[in-house]
Amino acid sequence: MVSISDLSVSAAPERPFSVASKVRVSGLGHPESVAYDPGDRTLLVSRFGSVLRPTLKDGKGKISRVSLTGRLLEERFLPGPGDILHKPKGIWVEGRRAWVADIDTAWVFDLTNRKGRKVLLPGARFANDVALMDGSLFVSDTATGKIYRVSPADFLSIAGHPEVSVFASGLSFGPNGLCPTPGGTLLVAGYDMGGRDRGIYEVDGRGSVRVLAEGLGRLDGIARLSTGLLILTDWKSGSLLLWDEHSGHRALASGLRGPADFCLVPRERGLTVVVPDLVTGDLYIIGLAR
Repeated sequence: MVSISDLSVSAAPERPFSVASKVRVSGLGHPESVAYDPGDRTLLVSRFGSVLRPTLKDGKGKISRVSLTGRLLEERFLPGPGDILHKPKGIWVEGRRAWVADIDTAWVFDLTNRKGRKVLLPGARFANDVALMDGSLFVSDTATGKIYRVSPADFLSIAGHPEVSVFASGLSFGPNGLCPTPGGTLLVAGYDMGGRDRGIYEVDGRGSVRVLAEGLGRLDGIARLSTGLLILTDWKSGSLLLWDEHSGHRALASGLRGPADFCLVPRERGLTVVVPDLVTGDLYIIGLAR
């Protein structure tokens, strides 16, 4: 069902964005991540199902296809016949491929024929977000403090096995959302599973970490705009945040209980941010205007 949400917003005229519209889609069964598929201009939404247990292997996970206005187009778009998802989390779409993290595995799916292939991430317990960079797939594991690299990213197209390695380890801040930068580094949102506040971090090609901001909250999704501004979700404040290195952060929207891994959809003037609420089962479609 689609309805106007009671999501509260805060906007300042001197800032680059304000919230122009907001719609809530309810009843999506614990959605964790959203990705925009520009090929058919729809959203792919990863869903846990009826049980909010992110490491339970119950075979009830799925990826739904949803319109940009919030209409459910296909309840179970992925996985295809014969494949099983448990608690799918981060999604990345590029070309006619979709990559998905699921507890201790990473999947790649063909969006045309829905065929999939998975690879085990040795030692992973909470594979969370995925990102593509330089032909490789990167997967965060929030529980073990690692980021895995899978090469090549499109292992669906090869006969042999992809190479799986640990790209970075000992990340005590709890790596969650991933976002590549034009400079070849990864921006990482920190989510401490023990409840402590974390921030924004940058990991270079050698796995070395630079702290960009600390003490922001319990962060989940992260996206970088061409201007260098970052958009994030924060479980502690229940907010969608805007951050820049000069003025810090402010809330664009609040009132969420479990703001998870969002996606950005470009518009003629501004952006649409689609935020899943893992706790309530809602999907918020938030229009940002300049």
